[in-house]
Amino acid sequence: MTLDAINHLSPADFIAQFGEIAEHAPWVAEQAASQRPFADGEAMVAAFQSAVLAADETRQLELLRAHPDLAGKAAVAGELTDDSRQEQAGAGLGSLTPDEYAGFHAMNDRYRARFGIPFILAVKGAGKQQILDSFASRVNGTQREEHLTALAQVLRIIRFRLEARIGESL
Repeated sequence: MTLDAINHLSPADFIAQFGEIAEHAPWVAEQAASQRPFADGEAMVAAFQSAVLAADETRQLELLRAHPDLAGKAAVAGELTDDSRQEQAGAGLGSLTPDEYAGFHAMNDRYRARFGIPFILAVKGAGKQQILDSFASRVNGTQREEHLTALAQVLRIIRFRLEARIGESL
């Protein structure tokens, strides 16, 4: 889809096309739509990212909590969004051994118990070991550090998802 076509979508069509860019948070696309017309792809990315950063802490926490655990129960049950499923499969999380799955499950539980949010990592280009290493390095951080790190990862996910949807327009 070209940037010109994106700029001319009705608000409803824009949200239908981009409402899941931020996991289960169509309000991000609603906010981004109000920034049109986008001068270029970077402006589009910035509009989505700005919507997340401008949100109050409660809304940001809702967004973070809407993310699925990596290799978690939603993945096993086939309940991931298409974007999450593709991203996790691309990182090798769709083909874990039972022991690897148990390890991810334990790390997810430990992280969630400590911070109250799922472990969020933009897994594009990462492998299983890199993801586990990130778990290990982040699980001992502070609440504030992890909130900021998780938000930064959401911003990376938004960029990657927009690039996947509209590619060379960015």
